Amino acid sequence: MVKSITDFEKSNNLREVAHHLIPGGAHTYAKGEDQYPVLSPGFIARGQGSHVWDIDGNEYIEYGMGNRAVGLGHAYPPVLEAAMHQLKLGCNFTRPAEIEVECAATFLETVPSAEMVKFCKNGSDATSAAVRLARAVTGRDMIGICADHPFFSTDDWFIGSTEMNAGVPIAVQELTVGFRYNSLESARELFARYPRKIAALILEPSRGEGSSQSFLHGLLKLCHDNGALLILDEMITGFRWHRGGAQQAYGIVPDLSCFGKALGNGFSVSALAGKREFMKLGGLIQPFKPRVFLLSTTHGAETHALAAAIATMRIYQNEPVIEHLHQQGQQLKDGIQQVVDRHDLANHMRITGRDCCLTYATLDSERLPSQAFRTLFLQETIRRGILMPSLVVSYTHTTEDIDRTIEAIDGALGIYRQALQNGVSNYLVGRPSQPVFRRFNNAMPLPDNLERVGRA
Repeated sequence: MVKSITDFEKSNNLREVAHHLIPGGAHTYAKGEDQYPVLSPGFIARGQGSHVWDIDGNEYIEYGMGNRAVGLGHAYPPVLEAAMHQLKLGCNFTRPAEIEVECAATFLETVPSAEMVKFCKNGSDATSAAVRLARAVTGRDMIGICADHPFFSTDDWFIGSTEMNAGVPIAVQELTVGFRYNSLESARELFARYPRKIAALILEPSRGEGSSQSFLHGLLKLCHDNGALLILDEMITGFRWHRGGAQQAYGIVPDLSCFGKALGNGFSVSALAGKREFMKLGGLIQPFKPRVFLLSTTHGAETHALAAAIATMRIYQNEPVIEHLHQQGQQLKDGIQQVVDRHDLANHMRITGRDCCLTYATLDSERLPSQAFRTLFLQETIRRGILMPSLVVSYTHTTEDIDRTIEAIDGALGIYRQALQNGVSNYLVGRPSQPVFRRFNNAMPLPDNLERVGRA
């Protein structure tokens, strides 16, 4: 029998303080409490492999893996050892460190479709640098984003296109336009509507949708025919679809691409990579052309993070990480689907995505996407020791982990079915979760005694 987890006393006390000190109570919107049920861990104390423990001592099998940043597993020993060794030598100097060259060489060996690379700390820095570079190359201002993909950057050029665009100038908002994934026609219409104005199209190579390869190749040709660049955002697909990214899996050479997340197995490191003819415009040898402020960050080449990245890439090169991710993901998907079918919930719970990077959709009695049912499902899986905002496996997820997860989902779906029959409000404790990109916060109550904490 699976133990029921219901004690979050320490988390509840700390989240009240966090809201007083930190806007939103967390430093990443996707980790905010509005994304989780009331009955959930507010803070994680430690992780090991595929398991994490919250500050109340509750243990979970985890499938968020640091928003997909941890591909090998939490506190993976070879990566930790490499980072710790480098830390003892110092992590930031006045001039470049030798390891910067070593890491660049290792990256270009791992992602052979790229010719130059520059490191930074987060994905937004990389994608925004790619956008700036594309604008410099083409002399154009507009950027086309894939409207079916949820996030590209914290910077104005993307945030201005979302519901959460307060503070972004209208003039900036108007420079970003959208096209649809797997629809060359929508991209073609975009170029026709804004002739000689679009600098680049940016998209994730795939989120598990089909027809990626032919679409991507067609999109690359369409961009070049219209004098624009193609930027692939490989934050998620990189080191999951293939060690060389989805671009290698699909046999395509983009003009620019951006990597991060699993690149350092949770350490803060990301990368802008691409063709030499474009990347060198951010360097020191580009006569007769204006200089491009590509990337320049104090912490972008911290040596311990680069050491972690090198160790991570070597593991992907020498061990069957990608194969394991696909194998365990398929086992997880197949097991969940059997449980879904047994509960006769195929019209209400759907597993989507590629085996190495699965997610799920929760549908209500009208077969419409439902935040309330998503929250109920999270509540009941958390209660059974599973933390799964998505279904992302790591190299350390074992067959036993998968079996325990399927057992927990079986129990959670029993409650889900009852909620469909009797009303979700009869089973959900507290409010439902909310989408990150929403215009107002009035649907999201803060902790009851937040004012008391503020006066303390």
